[in-house]
Amino acid sequence: MPYVEKKVEKLYYPIGEVAEMLGVPISTIRFWENEFTVLKPMKNKKGNRLFTPSDIKNLRIIHHLVKEEGMTLSGAKKRLSEKWDETDYKFEINESLEKIKSMLLDIRDNI
Repeated sequence: MPYVEKKVEKLYYPIGEVAEMLGVPISTIRFWENEFTVLKPMKNKKGNRLFTPSDIKNLRIIHHLVKEEGMTLSGAKKRLSEKWDETDYKFEINESLEKIKSMLLDIRDNI
């Protein structure tokens, strides 16, 4: 099995990198920050937003609800306020299944 280098995780990510990870404009992330109370990025002395891995996970959940499931912002807020644990659990399962699918497709393509 070939050596695969482990992805390096940073402690803080700037908003530009986060926007690129999610495939959304920076303005969307700023807007979601104002709309959802679970998003509280740190700000440095210049006022630049710095996101932790847990902030990014919350953003991924919001992105999944709004962009992939087609929920409205008010619907996503309601879901997150009422059923945070359930939504987080379902998101984790979905992420795991996506990784497994990707791995299986890689194996199929390399046969």
